[in-house]
Amino acid sequence: MIDVQDARKGTIIELDGNLYEVLDYSHHKMARGNAIIRLKIRNLDTGATIERTFTSGQRVQDVRLEPAQVQYLYHDDQFYYFMDTETYEQFPLSKEVLGDATNYLADGLVLKIETYKGKPVRIILPTTVDLKVIDAEPGFAGDTAGSASKYCTVETGLKVRVPLFVEEGDVIRVDTRTGEYVTRVE
Repeated sequence: MIDVQDARKGTIIELDGNLYEVLDYSHHKMARGNAIIRLKIRNLDTGATIERTFTSGQRVQDVRLEPAQVQYLYHDDQFYYFMDTETYEQFPLSKEVLGDATNYLADGLVLKIETYKGKPVRIILPTTVDLKVIDAEPGFAGDTAGSASKYCTVETGLKVRVPLFVEEGDVIRVDTRTGEYVTRVE
């Protein structure tokens, strides 16, 4: 158990039998009485985001997750499938649990996953991933009023703003934290 004041962004807590990840933390001191702590938390099973209010001094159950290395295999209409690189066990995760991470999952990508009591809870993407450009707008150097850039679509469906020289079939490196172009991969 930890004090709710110690539940910072990224902390995993257990409330009402469900696991939640703290997305945002705010501390409000009232003129009289205890401080109020507001947590914006995401349910790790359903992906639903809620806000909960606590008073200073309340305690919540913190959770320790076990890390493992996995490889992304493929996806269908509902699930994304992964394989543990040590045990070769395969398991699915829903789009709701993965959230925006689905924009960066290329076939064969090796990444980390955290489990709780043997159940996969969340994935940790690498800082950058290499993705193939499947569609790129034509870029003309004379058509710019500011910086020379255009949009392209990568193999996962993500739209990325890139320099004019990037063409269809190129492989680009994308920052998973911001979704921005980093460099073209040779």
